[in-house]
Amino acid sequence: MKTTIALIASTALICSAGVANAQDFTLEPGFGSVSLENGFTPDPYEVDLISGGSIDASSVGCVGMIANAPDFRVDYMAGDFFPLILSVESNSDTTLVVNMPDGSWACDDDSAGNLNPMIEFNQPMSGQYDIWVGAFGGGNDEATLYISEVMAGSSYDGGGSSMGGGMPDFSLPPSYGSVDLQSGFDPDPYNVQVTSGGSLDAEVVGCAGMIATAPDFRLNYVAGDVFPLIISTMSSDDTTLVINQPDGSWICDDDSGENFNASVTMETPMTGQYDIWVGSFFGDNQPATLSISELYSN
Repeated sequence: MKTTIALIASTALICSAGVANAQDFTLEPGFGSVSLENGFTPDPYEVDLISGGSIDASSVGCVGMIANAPDFRVDYMAGDFFPLILSVESNSDTTLVVNMPDGSWACDDDSAGNLNPMIEFNQPMSGQYDIWVGAFGGGNDEATLYISEVMAGSSYDGGGSSMGGGMPDFSLPPSYGSVDLQSGFDPDPYNVQVTSGGSLDAEVVGCAGMIATAPDFRLNYVAGDVFPLIISTMSSDDTTLVINQPDGSWICDDDSGENFNASVTMETPMTGQYDIWVGSFFGDNQPATLSISELYSN
């Protein structure tokens, strides 16, 4: 159960304080609530709301004017891989005030840029997050709250990005099909003809090259105890690889294969779904061969 006396570390300012005549997380949130589990899609989850209120957030060491009741509530089930990122986009100067599952407070003013706030919890707790979107100079304005495990601001198609053009979306059907393979599969390698490149910069997931929004190919793989899993490309273009693994983590490569081709070797592969993008380092769209093997790379 929440209290207001716990104090923990975070990437944002966190404090505990008395809350007399202040915001009240026991009230029903003004703009609704949601239950989200680690790895949720679509990411980000978006909430349109109105910033500001009549209470000075300095009562819990934060800035901005906020409402009495939370603006939004998230019941979150944390995992082992992703951070939890809360951010706001608005035409006005907004702030964030968050009461976390242990009762401590986190806040931010301008970390997302353009006078927008952002709080990133690198090791988020499971439980109830009550969120207020404040107005730095008072007043009330339209704002969008983003809840993400990937990046601040809008990300997937359907809302332009404030941080670089969108995100690869593993919830979409792959453009060049899918396959179910079990360790020891034959023939090896399994090859797929694709076209490299796309309109998204893979830098948004820490990789190189331009990629499509939807995966190029999907592998449903049953791992064994003997073989690695090797995914590689072959093309006359300078290709890259971007792979979303079964646990939701991202891996990538640029030139580990021959002749500017990409290759990723997973010595102890996981069983599950691998979504694969074949990128183009220079942004071209060129024919390429995607190779899935347990023996060798292209």
